[in-house]
Amino acid sequence: MREMRDGGAAQAAVCLAAVMAGVLPALLPGESREKGKRTSGGVREAVVAAPAVQAAAAPKPGASGFSPQIRLGFDVGDQWEPAIAADDYGSVYVLYPQYGGVPGCPASQCASPTAVLQLSRDRGATWGPAQPIAPSGTEQVDTQIAVDPVDGRTLFASWLQNGKSDTVVARSTDLGNSWSVVVADHTNAGTDKPILAVRGQDVYVAYDHTQTVLASSSHDGGLTFTSTKVNANAKLGWSLAGGGTVTPDGSVYFSWAGYEQNGGAKGPVNLYLSKSTDGGATWTNRVLDVSASPPDCSAYSCGWAFLGAQMTLASDEAGTLYALWNAGAVATGPERIYFSRSEDGGATWSARVDVSSAPSGAAHAFPALVAGAAGDVRISWMDARNGPLWNVYYRRSADGGRRFTSEVDLSTYAAGFSYIQPAGFSFPFGDYYEMAIDDRGNNHLIWGEGLNWDSPGSIWYARSR
Repeated sequence: MREMRDGGAAQAAVCLAAVMAGVLPALLPGESREKGKRTSGGVREAVVAAPAVQAAAAPKPGASGFSPQIRLGFDVGDQWEPAIAADDYGSVYVLYPQYGGVPGCPASQCASPTAVLQLSRDRGATWGPAQPIAPSGTEQVDTQIAVDPVDGRTLFASWLQNGKSDTVVARSTDLGNSWSVVVADHTNAGTDKPILAVRGQDVYVAYDHTQTVLASSSHDGGLTFTSTKVNANAKLGWSLAGGGTVTPDGSVYFSWAGYEQNGGAKGPVNLYLSKSTDGGATWTNRVLDVSASPPDCSAYSCGWAFLGAQMTLASDEAGTLYALWNAGAVATGPERIYFSRSEDGGATWSARVDVSSAPSGAAHAFPALVAGAAGDVRISWMDARNGPLWNVYYRRSADGGRRFTSEVDLSTYAAGFSYIQPAGFSFPFGDYYEMAIDDRGNNHLIWGEGLNWDSPGSIWYARSR
């Protein structure tokens, strides 16, 4: 969860105009809006008292190859920054932070937000009720979930709690029915943006604290962890993790966006890759691209980095690395989506390719990426070619990204939501979204749509045949 980290000059006129236009929610008497903080974060009695059962069914994929989008999670409160994974036994898992409280769970057990898990046992056709994964009584943010690619069934999840000072990793060996939870690292101050990467007994979670980049490593299947500093110095900037993967040879990689100036839309952003070949004991860093400073979105209540550059990462079964990122050439200007691959463990990379057909000047953000068998790579992103509305787009390659299929617009109209129109949705909801491939090669995507960065908003799911 990227938050505004500076106390820069207020955008009073812009925010006032946004409130009058209905872009920002009105505040209750006595409330104030701290920049980059969600005013919707407290537990609400009406949410706790709401019915706890919330199941869903996804329509069959249509002519586009994808189903119309359906809402997942509870139908009260806000749902934010979802993660998704699929195992080799037909189950699909969604983990997300639930804001405003959890139906049926008192605030003493389920803070706002609380990490909530929702399962499908039939490859996304139907979904069971959403449930807290492991209530701690403290806020739980920045959720991740992954399936071990070696056995295709062991699940790992991660999130931050206890004021974001605890980086937590959970494990399930019974298809998500029960979980064991450990604290991978405890810091004296809050961390941000943990990214989870697993393969066999090797479990890694990377995260940041201001200009310090850290990784916790486990080689006993997530029972115990050792934490190591990834960056030797602060030259690469205030870094936010965007993706991670463990290749078949045991090497582990994480991608980052390093903001050279903390606060305000200023300065370049280093998009770089960290690699370890010794189980996370030592790391090397390599810059893949540099973006101009991020677009301003204060009119939508968000912090300076929300629409800024970020890079996600995946690897296929042959060990080929794939990177997808958004970056801009002009300070505070709209950004594009770029793709590259490496077939030699990240030593060299193909020339970046702009993978969007949106016209020049359309805003792009939030890359999502997944890879499967050798050469099978699938990409997604959000853009505002239908500005000011946003949509989610998808492409696939069977030859390692040398050629991609035509774009598919996954966004579909859903009645009854103020932020969803026939041409798109008002604003991205959450700093990232994800996609997964199931045991039959089908796609599963989960993303957030909202009125603005703060509230209201919810998570939406689509699957392919």
